Amino acid sequence: MRIVKFLAAALLTCVLAVLANTHQPLGFPLPATGPLFSPFTGFWQNADPVETGTDWALPAFPGLHSPARVAYDERMVPHIFALNLHDAAFVQGYVTARDRLWQMDFTTRAAVGRISELIGERALEYDRTQRRKGMLLAAENALKAWSRAPDELEVLEAYSEGVNAYIGSLRPADYPLEFKLMGYAPEAWEPLKCAVFFKFMAEKLCFRSYDIPATNTFNLLGEELFAQLFPEYNPRQSPVIPETVAWDFEKLPLEHETPASPEMMSDLILHRQLPQAPEGIGSNNWAVSGSKTASGRPILCNDPHLELNLPAIWYEVQLSVPGMNSYGVSLPGIPGIIIGFNENIAWGVTNVSHDVLDWYEVKWADKAKETYFYGGEKKAVSYLVEVIKVRGRDKPVLDTVKYTAWGPVVYEGEGPEQDMAMHWVALDAPEDKPFYEIGTFLRLMRGENIDDYTEALKAFESPAQNFVFAGKYGDIAITVNGSLPLKRKEQGRFVQDGSDPDNAWYGFIPRNQIPQVRNPERGFVSSANQNSTGPDYPYYYNGKFDNYRGRYINRRLEEMKNITVEDMKGLQLDNYSILGEEGAPVLLALLDSTASTLRTHPDVEALRQWDFRFDKEKTAPVLFDRWLNEARRLTFDELYSLSDSVEVIIPEKWLLLSLLRNRPDHVIFDLQGTEKRESASDVALLALEEVMKEEPAEDWGAYKNTHIGHLARIEPFSTGFLDVGGFGDAPNAIKETHGPSWRMIVELGDPVQAYGVYPGGQSGNPGSPYYQNMVRQWAAGEYNELFLMYGPGDQRQPVRLVAEFEPGE
Repeated sequence: MRIVKFLAAALLTCVLAVLANTHQPLGFPLPATGPLFSPFTGFWQNADPVETGTDWALPAFPGLHSPARVAYDERMVPHIFALNLHDAAFVQGYVTARDRLWQMDFTTRAAVGRISELIGERALEYDRTQRRKGMLLAAENALKAWSRAPDELEVLEAYSEGVNAYIGSLRPADYPLEFKLMGYAPEAWEPLKCAVFFKFMAEKLCFRSYDIPATNTFNLLGEELFAQLFPEYNPRQSPVIPETVAWDFEKLPLEHETPASPEMMSDLILHRQLPQAPEGIGSNNWAVSGSKTASGRPILCNDPHLELNLPAIWYEVQLSVPGMNSYGVSLPGIPGIIIGFNENIAWGVTNVSHDVLDWYEVKWADKAKETYFYGGEKKAVSYLVEVIKVRGRDKPVLDTVKYTAWGPVVYEGEGPEQDMAMHWVALDAPEDKPFYEIGTFLRLMRGENIDDYTEALKAFESPAQNFVFAGKYGDIAITVNGSLPLKRKEQGRFVQDGSDPDNAWYGFIPRNQIPQVRNPERGFVSSANQNSTGPDYPYYYNGKFDNYRGRYINRRLEEMKNITVEDMKGLQLDNYSILGEEGAPVLLALLDSTASTLRTHPDVEALRQWDFRFDKEKTAPVLFDRWLNEARRLTFDELYSLSDSVEVIIPEKWLLLSLLRNRPDHVIFDLQGTEKRESASDVALLALEEVMKEEPAEDWGAYKNTHIGHLARIEPFSTGFLDVGGFGDAPNAIKETHGPSWRMIVELGDPVQAYGVYPGGQSGNPGSPYYQNMVRQWAAGEYNELFLMYGPGDQRQPVRLVAEFEPGE
């Protein structure tokens, strides 16, 4: 053991030597190196040996009501057994903090704009933006609501007590390495931080908006051309809810049914977009009924696609109390299990992708910007003074944020025009109800059937998720679940007049009318961030939707019979893309209509033989990706040429392919700056000629350059290059830094059989063998069997060690 610890310490010594000899390797000055290299408090205290089966010696915990036990399996997944939910939450908080304390602390600081406290001036603008979004206010509103549900508040408080019990056991020498590197100490945990983490996930999943660039683009192109280039529905779409589902309800009438129109600005809007989620990320989930499986049992699958970081976003855990025995993944900072299963049901989530954030131009009523016009009257703003502490400054930075009826004024300039307020559903204070989001997952964890699933979803508001379900009694279902705004047609596509109250949402779609389906005739349900419904759904919604993964998954599930778990693994790992299937033949046909000698180029010939799979060793997908992207850039050159100066939107790839295929003489193919009027064939050829000037094609894995970075961008704590296939528009949606963050497959038999993997490890300590031990498995498409223990003495699989938690004074 001493040798293992010595080797780990030696490795970390080398890492720190590199860091210490690199100019600001983390983007900020390193702390004083004396404490960092101290043999008593420094980084080598973080060397984490492989656990050998020796049980922990823990103190008594005053916060516990009864004894609890944690059995760690061979991957150091904690299986928590307690006599009540309070104690289970306490222990979950403790063991999560033991493995992920720095991640929990840093993420919640970042979410609410507190990074300048740690790294100084360079984070000031980031912090200012987070404050102007109202992230802390959103968390405070959520916690106020959660506190009205006594069982949820008890769980949040117990979880926080567990985290703090672990923090209280630490000496500075025991702090996770990143605290030492960045020169700060962990803060006490509280339920508000749980709410902050939840809103951090909402920001990742439902903060996307295109109002500003869409308004600019509309004003540049005019109504007719804009309508041609930006239709709201792809006619080839395969929506989440099958188009055979009838909407058997009476639509709520809206006070105004006239379609919304863009706020006509005197000039283009010069504000830059707030950071948005990258294009082409998403998630998959589906459930197949026993009528389609070889075993006759339902199978549920889920793989949420998120930014890939170390420590990993997910933390595996089992929580068992009388009446509940559940396994899955949690978010480090939130009690309970987000995606998982028990002995009766399984559930998973993907992002709904509806637009739930709108921008409003504020019409000021005075030069001081203290009042604004609203409904024909002057209305006073309210103020929130944000105090931003900055490392290296003697005094904090004060930023006064104005709040309107819509929400915070995020964009405010010197002049009277183009100041904009934001209405984001995640900022809304939830209404009174019996339970809230934490209660949703608690009810799913102890759910027994489809009715329990339906009841659990009633309280979940944001971020809206496609909740998929399968139960051992044979039911499957999917629900487009959350607070979905009631809008008139095209409302929210563009910046709106903030002086007109009629531009507000009309409430939310009633819960009994949101898109959902149980046990469809086709024998499966699925979602991949595509449109929730076909165009016949009675209510209008807009957003950014997938156009390829959902279509392919539905196609394959429709074709498949006698499905096995291995078949489902194959579909999750499938690199086939309908974008390639539809796009490559279009580009090749246009090339063949020319006399270019490139028609017989070896790379082009390879593309003709391509099977539309984005496998890591292939070169054809590299040419296709480059060619299609360059054709898009040339086709929409007028918009791309403006994108450095003003925000615009670019038509989607499916629309480009439709124009290339069906309207090759459309005026949009005419390049600016040339005398000739170009056609689709000209654009395809010019794009290919441009691509051929680039370096010879690498294989797809090298071109894509997938890697998993450390959360604080500390390169030695990252994975480096991962040679994997996948594509954003394939089921296996691995991109450069995004991809399947958790793969799970559950067959609801007796007993339940479940498999899963995520790209990381249970520990957040870079010196631990469990820091990234599952990355190789994930990259190779391998899965771990998920061990749902029936009790703390279950010996069906090896247990590495046991920790006993005892109550005390």
